[in-house]
Amino acid sequence: MIKVTLKDGSIKEYEKGTTILEAAKAISEGLARVALAGEVDGEVKDLSYKLEKDCKLNILTFDSEGGKHAYRHTTSHVMAQAVKRLYPEAKLAIGPAIENGFYYDFDVEKPFSPEDLSKIEEEMAQIIKEDYPLERFTLPRDEAIAFMEERNEPYKVELIRDLPEGEEISFYKQGDFVDLCAGPHIPSTGKIKAFKLLSVAGAYWRGNEKNKMLQRIYGTSFSKKSELDAYLFRLEEAKKRDHRKLGRELDLFDIYDEGPGFPFFLPKGMVLRNVLEDFWREEHKKRKYQEIRTPVILNEDLWHRSGHWDHYKENMYFTKIDEGNFAIKPMNCPGGMLVYKRRLHSYRDLPQRMAELGLVHRHELSGALHGLMRVRCFTQDDAHIFMTPEQIKDEVLGVIDLIDQFYSVFGFKYHVELSTRPEDSMGTDEQWEMATNALKDALEAKKMEYKINEGDGAFYGPKIDFHLEDSIGRTWQCGTIQLDFQMPERFDLVYIGADGERHRPVMIHRVVFGSIERFIAILTEHYAGAFPTWLAPVQVKILAILDKHHEYAYKVQKALEEKGIRTEIDIRNEKIGYKIREAQLEKIPYMLIIGDKETENGAVAVRSRKDGDLGAMSLEDFIEKIIKEIEMKA
Repeated sequence: MIKVTLKDGSIKEYEKGTTILEAAKAISEGLARVALAGEVDGEVKDLSYKLEKDCKLNILTFDSEGGKHAYRHTTSHVMAQAVKRLYPEAKLAIGPAIENGFYYDFDVEKPFSPEDLSKIEEEMAQIIKEDYPLERFTLPRDEAIAFMEERNEPYKVELIRDLPEGEEISFYKQGDFVDLCAGPHIPSTGKIKAFKLLSVAGAYWRGNEKNKMLQRIYGTSFSKKSELDAYLFRLEEAKKRDHRKLGRELDLFDIYDEGPGFPFFLPKGMVLRNVLEDFWREEHKKRKYQEIRTPVILNEDLWHRSGHWDHYKENMYFTKIDEGNFAIKPMNCPGGMLVYKRRLHSYRDLPQRMAELGLVHRHELSGALHGLMRVRCFTQDDAHIFMTPEQIKDEVLGVIDLIDQFYSVFGFKYHVELSTRPEDSMGTDEQWEMATNALKDALEAKKMEYKINEGDGAFYGPKIDFHLEDSIGRTWQCGTIQLDFQMPERFDLVYIGADGERHRPVMIHRVVFGSIERFIAILTEHYAGAFPTWLAPVQVKILAILDKHHEYAYKVQKALEEKGIRTEIDIRNEKIGYKIREAQLEKIPYMLIIGDKETENGAVAVRSRKDGDLGAMSLEDFIEKIIKEIEMKA
């Protein structure tokens, strides 16, 4: 007998050779019905996998990441089988599960059309109905190559040849379809309950532009139709909220062919940006940060000293000045080092909190550019905190509080990840352990739940990442707290301790927005362009009904602007209904309609973007109402 430790910590005994599915049935028939795969000692396996020794076992359903992965990976195989049935000449490349779905790359004579996707979906439904079991088998290397050559699958042959000598080569069979695959998979095609093919794109074989362009079909699948419908609704909602579309429609920002990846902010976009930056400055001033600005171009030697040359050079831009080599900064931190080092500090001066809205440039491949989400130049709301080792916990807690306060203002929920040492890193094991434990201690002091993200730290230190959730459930990594023992050492930073000796400070790198540009994109999509009043580029639009109302409309505008309220006035010779509809499309929070009654009584007829007609009120009452709303950041 073997001992199997289950997820809840209980231990069960099974005969050696018991499959994961049999183990699931022994727990409950209900669990066996929904089981998709099993995690054995941390590795996901098919339900047919036999347990041969004492182990930890977690039965995976669609609620788990491993279960979703196996389910969607199997759906990609169903799609490939359907394509081969309909287009026998198609050559198979790769078909992995990805976040929220799957894709498969094919070499075909002509691109797939929307009509082709409909046909493929119909054939997939038939394969699911036929309920083929997925059967795993292995072949020796030479036989595997011959097997794929016989089936005329050159991409699979190439993949096999690239596998290390002696590695097990596994295949999965479902009906008449066989694919080279490491797995895992769910037991049969009939377990797939709901799927949808989403789009087609071109993709170079192995991501290399020198290779052939293949056709990539993207799809998604869920264990319930209701879950699929909800996901498709979110996709449609995301299209409507696309910040690139809204940015042009609302006249906020744009990107031109003359500067790919280099955004232009238009007047209304600059208002939004300045409001965010003013808020940032106000909150940092309260917490005793000092604002600095460092140059965009600094000499090459600095980037060797900082470690960026060895770890980040491929993402940097370079130039020559007076025959010397210079780099355009991809990060603000080395400049912050120089500012700290300008004079000798005492322990009484610490912590030193230096904040910077710094413009940085990073080389991104053209295919990766995406509106304001992925650009080649952006402003990071950086801060660098220099402190004694004893101050680490309090400073990390202070940054957590600041980030929490910012995100609550915008209505974001968030979750936290602790990212640990990557392979490409600087420093000793002891330094990394001390830094990682310091971040853990701060999170645990705040009683915050967090997930460990192994190997995803910065090259100079571990970090806490904040992943915020927008109004349609998407997550975005924005805020980060990075603890760094390396750069103070590389720049020979010191402070004089209470003992009169020189000591090395510890440093925090942190951002709240992350990138101002990206945060604006996230906000645009989060609010679907309907920014709250305090953020809206135009807070009030004044709509005059007739020419005789123009004079009073301008008086209303002047009174509002004297109170700092951002306004526009519409005195065009158009019907009032048309003007209201247009202001609504511009997503302006309030419209003030000026007609005979309003002009005579010194009043305004108020219409809210959200609540519709609010009726007439005195101009003074409206000003009081909107100022309160702006001050509360409601």
